[in-house]
Amino acid sequence: MQGGAAVGDPTGLLSCPKWVPTDEDMLALVDVVPDRYQAAIWCGAGEGLRLGEVLGLEDGVRCVDRPRQELHVVQQLRFHKSEYGGFYLAPPKAGSVGDVDLDDHVALVLAEHVRKYPPALVELPDITAGTPDPGKQAKRRAVPLLFTDEQGRPIHDQRWSDLWRGWRKAAGWPDEGTFHSLRHYFATRLITSGADPTDVQNALRHSSLRITLETYVHWWPKKNRRRNIVSTALREAAGNRPGAARSG
Repeated sequence: MQGGAAVGDPTGLLSCPKWVPTDEDMLALVDVVPDRYQAAIWCGAGEGLRLGEVLGLEDGVRCVDRPRQELHVVQQLRFHKSEYGGFYLAPPKAGSVGDVDLDDHVALVLAEHVRKYPPALVELPDITAGTPDPGKQAKRRAVPLLFTDEQGRPIHDQRWSDLWRGWRKAAGWPDEGTFHSLRHYFATRLITSGADPTDVQNALRHSSLRITLETYVHWWPKKNRRRNIVSTALREAAGNRPGAARSG
C-alpha cells in the first residue's frame, strides 16, 4: 500500500481503510450513542450502509422489506441549497443500488426504533429515478424518514459530524474513526468469518470484485492451497500401497 492507495490500483482512487474498529470498539460506541440513533449505528455496522444511505432510509417496503427480510438500498439523503432548496433524495453513491439481507438483530432494532420514534413525514425532492430536465423541478413526495432530529427534521451531515465527534471521543475511538468505519467493520467481519469474496462484494454493492479485493487486501486470508499438495498426495499414495506399514 502506498499513500493509502490499494496495491495494483493504477488510478490511485481505491484506498485501504486507515482504521477498522474491533468488536470491543463497536461495543464501546454502542454504549455511548443515544437511543435515538442506535439503529443508525446498527445499519452501518450490521448492514454496511453508508451514512447518506442510512439517513435516507424510509419506513415501508421501499427500503425495509421485512416480509422478504431484505434492505433495499435505493437512495441516499443529500443536501444542495441552490439546486434543490435543501435536502433531497438521490441514488446511492456510484449507482450502488442493491438488495442486502436484513440481519435479524438489525430488524429487531429497527422495529424498536420505529415504535419509539415514529417516522416523520418530510416532503423531499426525489431524483432517484433520474434528474429533472433543464428548467423543470424535481418530483417531490412525502417521505417517512426513519432518522430525524428531535424536531422531526432530516439530519444534515454537518450536524451528524458534530454529534459523531462527541460519541467517538466518549468511545475512545481515534480521529480516523468515522461512520464509514462501520462499513469497514461490516466488510472485514464478513471476510474474517470466511464469507465468499463475491458475497462480500454483493453485500457492499461494489461494482466489481476488484474493488472489494483491493480495498480489503490485508484482511483476506492467505491462500495456502498449493502448499504441500504434491507431497501430501505422494505420502497418501505411498501409504495406500500393498504392504505399506500401517500404524494402529
